[in-house]
Amino acid sequence: MDKIDNLDKKILCILSQNARIPFKDVAASCGVSRAAIHQRVQHLMDNGAITGSGFDVNPKSIGYSTCTYVGLNLERGSMYKNVVQRLNAIPEIVECHFTTGPYTMLVKLYAKDNEQLMDLLNNQLQSIPGVVSTETLISLEQSIKREVPIKADADQ
Repeated sequence: MDKIDNLDKKILCILSQNARIPFKDVAASCGVSRAAIHQRVQHLMDNGAITGSGFDVNPKSIGYSTCTYVGLNLERGSMYKNVVQRLNAIPEIVECHFTTGPYTMLVKLYAKDNEQLMDLLNNQLQSIPGVVSTETLISLEQSIKREVPIKADADQ
């Protein structure tokens, strides 16, 4: 990834707060042309600094009322990639991390209700070859959701 300068950081800060903001408004805020913003954003996308944009859908609005984190322990850490392939086939899993600490992996998933959660745990996650145990933590409420702070050198 190329070095990110202060203008890139300012653009990232603005876009992370509102990905739908018109580039003309970003340009005005940054004191550069719209063409410069287009070029910079394309460069940031090409270099992996911007990995996507879109809408955040509230899972509850489409019937997924239970947010759950599941710690998985594997027979061997080397089985991670094969397990990820199997987890990727379960659409209710929205995040997966290879971790240190008490679990080999941590996944975040959404279920419509406890019955579906039980099916996901018993019939899907625990049946994956290499998964030796799981521990389930149900999220009662998401209190904070945000991007990492982005500050230009002048703002720090």
